[in-house]
Amino acid sequence: MQQAASRPLMRKPKRNRTEFWMLLPSIVVLAAISIFPFFFMVYASFMDYSLDMDRPRFAGFGNWADTLTDTAFWQSWGRTLVYAGGGLLAQLVLGCAIALLLYHIPRFRNLFSTLFMLPLFVAPIVTGLLWRFLLDPTYGLYHWVLNTFGLDIQVLGDPSYAMFAVIMMDVWEWTPLITIIVLAGLQTVPEEPLEAADVDGANSWQKIRYILLPMVRRMIVVALLVRSMDILRYVDTIVITTEGGPADATKTIGYYLMQVAFRFQDIGGAASVGLTMLLASILMGRFFIKVLRSEEA
Repeated sequence: MQQAASRPLMRKPKRNRTEFWMLLPSIVVLAAISIFPFFFMVYASFMDYSLDMDRPRFAGFGNWADTLTDTAFWQSWGRTLVYAGGGLLAQLVLGCAIALLLYHIPRFRNLFSTLFMLPLFVAPIVTGLLWRFLLDPTYGLYHWVLNTFGLDIQVLGDPSYAMFAVIMMDVWEWTPLITIIVLAGLQTVPEEPLEAADVDGANSWQKIRYILLPMVRRMIVVALLVRSMDILRYVDTIVITTEGGPADATKTIGYYLMQVAFRFQDIGGAASVGLTMLLASILMGRFFIKVLRSEEA
């Protein structure tokens, strides 16, 4: 007991505050570019605030009432669900298929992966211009191909095809991102389960279905999380190619927000629309995080 009492008390290790001071500048910058605009947007959503006013006036829930009762607002959300759902589904299927194809290429895998990533390095504005030229009814290559097969269709000028066209533009540009993420997950799969499947006589489809895809499910969810956060606000190619038309066929919620803010110069109304988009993004993020946690359990 005396020996135990004579031992020096164990001191708690001092926390090294170097990490805090190193992170502090980035935290301050992050707060300046995110937290302040968020509170300003909340403030603007309750104000009668437009660019031609000297001083904004308090409007209460007027902006919210106008937004939530606007038929164009809900129609834009409906088109956004079609745009986001169709785009994410196509990118998921194509991205996983191409990743599996690249995974099974024994040679020049890195070369093919790099070449396939090229659309990611093209600016969205350039992507929109490229597709507008390709689909132009006068000199567009794709329009000429359609005419060759007897289809005289103005893709970007027909409400029945314009949404499909902008979805395909998004798929062309962002499928490589899904592919690279899934391919990175496939390259971490251990060889032992695949060798055991070969011993048991499993064919290629069975190995993909029961081994490879289940082992990269978390990577697939991460890829969908990244793309779902981005696709809600993505309007670059729509602005360049269709400008929300024809007949509002491609007016997604992002384009609707831009129209309210800059064409109608209604900053208060745009703030309320932006907050609904933020809420939708948070709900989608929580859904995918819940899926990730269920995968870890």
